[in-house]
Amino acid sequence: MKEYKAIEEVLSPSASHMVGDGFKVVNFSPGGESFGDRMSPFFLMDFNPEFNFTPTKEPRGVGVHPHRGFETVTVAYKGSVAHNDSTGNSGVINPGDVQWMTAASGILHKEYHEKEFAKKGGAFEMAQIWVNLPKKYKMSTPKYQAILNDQKGDYKIGNGNGNVLVIAGEYNGVKGPAKTFSPVEMYDIHLNENGEAEFNLPADFNTGLLVVEGEATINENTIAHAHQYVQFKNEEGAIKIKANKKSVFLLLSGEPINEPVAAYGPFVMNTVEEIQEAIDDFKGGKFGQLAN
Repeated sequence: MKEYKAIEEVLSPSASHMVGDGFKVVNFSPGGESFGDRMSPFFLMDFNPEFNFTPTKEPRGVGVHPHRGFETVTVAYKGSVAHNDSTGNSGVINPGDVQWMTAASGILHKEYHEKEFAKKGGAFEMAQIWVNLPKKYKMSTPKYQAILNDQKGDYKIGNGNGNVLVIAGEYNGVKGPAKTFSPVEMYDIHLNENGEAEFNLPADFNTGLLVVEGEATINENTIAHAHQYVQFKNEEGAIKIKANKKSVFLLLSGEPINEPVAAYGPFVMNTVEEIQEAIDDFKGGKFGQLAN
């Protein structure tokens, strides 16, 4: 009998709350802890399940805000978001695209529904993951990686079962384009009804699976429904996903960063003193300039 990585728990989402006026998100607390306590190097996951926004002339979103000490990774499933930051990067992420922003030493950022999408309204679905940085990289130069849908590594599962799109890391010899500061595996998985995929990840990596859409049987005996999150134990074994209907999943797996964490709002550092320094630097204009 095949050895599977044990499931620690299957979590339903928290009550939704608004981030700005453009993102209606839910969160997960594996083990009753903060996401970052259990899923390092992933610090937070804001998931916006499909929600229909009404048309508007003024795009909804989040105005100018700072970040330091980590990365934001936004995966778009439905709808479009325009973004700008204080290093001069800007662009639009459409369904399937990924925005991977390394805030590192400090950046100002804003993100709004793209103008044409805002005018028409419609289905909006996205996930944003905060990825912590090891101490030695926290004050490195900010950077930006724009990953279009067709730039992801594309592993086609046989017999029309579906695709594993690799954002970061490697799956069955197919590599993802994202450059990371610590070992990270991030897969955008699309399975057709009865489609199956199997994953073998290091025992010491923290690993979780978000059911974005659909329903699946995990490891042959556990059902996970849409918008639920599956936390796996840190042990040897495979992960098997069988889609009970056409489904979309986001798999996160990474080597824990075993360093102290001090966090306050949009800053993720190692000490309280570094948090205060981040606040002072932000107030002092050291994160650059960005108009609202």
